[in-house]
Amino acid sequence: MSCQQHHNETVFAQIGNQKQESLKAISTPIYLSTSYRHNEIGHGHGYDYTRTGNPTRDVLEEAMAKLESGDKAFATTSGMSAIQLVFSLFASGDHIITCRDVYGGSYRYFEMLEQKQGFQFTYWSGSDERELAEQIKPETKAIFIETPTNPLMTNIDMTAVSRVAKAHNLLFIVDNTVYTPYLQKPIADGADIVIHSATKYLAGHNDVLAGVVVSKGEKLSKELDYIHNSIGSTLSPFDCWLLMRGMKTLPLRMRQHEDNASQVKTYLESQPLVKNVLYPGKGGMLSFLLKDETRVVPFLQALSLFTFAESLGGVESLITYPATQTHAEIPEDVRKSYGLTNELLRLSVGIEHADDLIEDLKQGFAAVE
Repeated sequence: MSCQQHHNETVFAQIGNQKQESLKAISTPIYLSTSYRHNEIGHGHGYDYTRTGNPTRDVLEEAMAKLESGDKAFATTSGMSAIQLVFSLFASGDHIITCRDVYGGSYRYFEMLEQKQGFQFTYWSGSDERELAEQIKPETKAIFIETPTNPLMTNIDMTAVSRVAKAHNLLFIVDNTVYTPYLQKPIADGADIVIHSATKYLAGHNDVLAGVVVSKGEKLSKELDYIHNSIGSTLSPFDCWLLMRGMKTLPLRMRQHEDNASQVKTYLESQPLVKNVLYPGKGGMLSFLLKDETRVVPFLQALSLFTFAESLGGVESLITYPATQTHAEIPEDVRKSYGLTNELLRLSVGIEHADDLIEDLKQGFAAVE
C-alpha cells in the first residue's frame, strides 16, 4: 500500500522512515555538509550545494507535499520567509486581495510591499463571495487568506474563494498554520499554494523557527523552486530534522489540543466576565472578549499556568494580547473596525490536563472580580 493511501496518523509517524538511506537509519540523518563531492564533470550524486538541495530537507519537503496533497514543498527559515517566497511571484503594480482579519506580521509585510515596491492590496471581509468578485480588477493576480483567521477565528469558505479565483484566473493562496494538514487540506478545496508558519503546530514545541510552502502544478512549482534557491531562504538541516521530529506526533497533539480547547470554550462561555468566545469549531485556538478592558492587565498577571507570550501551537498553553503583541502593527482604528478590540485575548490551548487549565482561568477571573 502506498503512503498516499495511508491515514494521516500513519503518514505523519512514518516521515523519513522508508527512505533508502545507505545505513537504513530509522531517524532521518542530519546532513550538515554544505558541499558535495563530484567524481568528474557532469557526474554528481544529485547534490551540489546545500542551498540548492539537501538530503535532510528533501525528506521534510517530500513529506509536506504529500500531506498537503501538493506537488512540491519548500522549507523556509520562518513563516514570514514562506510568505515572502510566495509574494516573490508578483511584481510592482500587481494587486492582491486578502482577508481583513489577517496576522499582524502579514499586514506589516503587505504595507511594506505597498510602500516600497508598488504592490496593491485590498482587504476583504472573508464572508461575501459576491463582494470578493467585485474587488477584482485588471491588475489582480491572487487571493490570499488565512482560515481560520487570526485572531477572530473565522472560517472562510475555501470552495467559494476557489470558484472566484478560477473564474478570473487568479492564484489562490491559503495560510493553513492554525489547522495544519491534519485538520484541513486547502489544495483539495481548490488552493494553488499553501503556506505554514511551521514554528507553530507542525513543530509543536516552541523551539524551531520555520516555514513551509506547498504548491500544486508543475509550472508554479518550478517557478517557486527557482526563487527559493535564488533568494536562499532555505531551512537548515538541523531545523528540518527538529521539525520532522515534531511532526511525527502532530495527530496526537492536535487531538489533545482540540479536546482541551473545547472544554476551555465551554467554561469561558459560562464565565460572567466574558462577553464573547470565538472558537472556529476545531483545533486548539480560541479567542475571547472580556466585558471590561480594564481587567485585561490584572487578569494576565493573575495567571500562572497559561504563559503570557506571543506565538501559538506549542504543547504549552499560551495567552496573547493581540492589541499590543501579534497585531500591534495594525492601526487601532483599523483593527477595531472589524472586531479586533482591546478587550480581546487569544488562547493557544496546550496539551496539559484540561482541569488544570480551567482552574488557572478560574483563579485569574477570581482575582479581578
